[in-house]
Amino acid sequence: MTSPSTSSAREALTVAAKERILLTDGGWGTQIQLRKLGEADYAGSLGLPHDQKGNNDILALTRQDVVTAIGEAYLAAGSDIVSTNTFSANRISQADYGAEALVADINHESARLGREAADKFAALDGHRRFVAGAVGPTNKTLSLSPDVNNPGYREIDFDELKDVYREQVVALAEGGADFILIETIFDTLNAKAGIAATLEAEAKVGRELPLMISMTLTDLSGRNLSGHTVEAFWYAVRHARPLTVGLNCSFGAAQLRPHVRVLSDLADTLVMVYPNAGLPNELGEYDELPDTTAGLVREWAEQGQVNILGGCCGSTPAHIAAMAKAIEGLAPRRVPQVPVRTRLAGLEPFTMAAA
Repeated sequence: MTSPSTSSAREALTVAAKERILLTDGGWGTQIQLRKLGEADYAGSLGLPHDQKGNNDILALTRQDVVTAIGEAYLAAGSDIVSTNTFSANRISQADYGAEALVADINHESARLGREAADKFAALDGHRRFVAGAVGPTNKTLSLSPDVNNPGYREIDFDELKDVYREQVVALAEGGADFILIETIFDTLNAKAGIAATLEAEAKVGRELPLMISMTLTDLSGRNLSGHTVEAFWYAVRHARPLTVGLNCSFGAAQLRPHVRVLSDLADTLVMVYPNAGLPNELGEYDELPDTTAGLVREWAEQGQVNILGGCCGSTPAHIAAMAKAIEGLAPRRVPQVPVRTRLAGLEPFTMAAA
């Protein structure tokens, strides 16, 4: 299932982002947890050999009403973009549940449900809503060895991970996703496998699949797990010409403030940031109230640093509604014209001086 206007998604979002700060959705995992689902809800009638409780992605097949309700709650709160509930819907992650054979179906159905919800809300007020096909990082890393005694060892290679991602991306596209959101990137090389997979998927589905790329930081100095700074990360992925680049998860908005500023000054594309609802408490729960989060992200908006805002872990439709109110009337970030230079990245950025 593909929306009739999907081919113009890049242009439509770009135009909308010039007019106002847009909103993406908030956390999915915590919203699912609040519903206190049992094993029967997850397993349905699929007959899988392993317990499925906790396999949030499979709800696209067994409890579609839950997926639809969460997506519609975010759209009702003001989200212009709704993401698919497919963070772990890949063969590597689904292997933990013995559900590898269902990966294509999970992604297709989640994208279809998102498409239906987005189109339903667009029909109500004439404002287009978008669907971002969410692609998580998997639990494998291309850059680091899981064996401290063998630093050269890898559990997976680049081509294998690319193929894993391609299967997911194709299904998301065929289900109706407008964009491919490679998110919570802790390993830059994993992200590059996702980028390569999306380019290959475009050829298969016969249309552009604009990329949204979102890094996650693992320490307050501003690096991801593979060691890249925000600036080095951008130089490593800018060749993909993503529709958006940004930061998600990591910490709360207060801790992300300096890193948002860096990215906003660098990126010659839209900047999308969706932080956690503060830092987790000792029980791993998020206490930051919607108005608090909204006030923090409003500061970025007031300083012209963001084009799209949303929430990650612990955020709710109430957080999105509070953001919508907080940023109303504020001008979106202007995408800068960055001088043409050779910009390279190891763990640190390097810009070659102009001749």
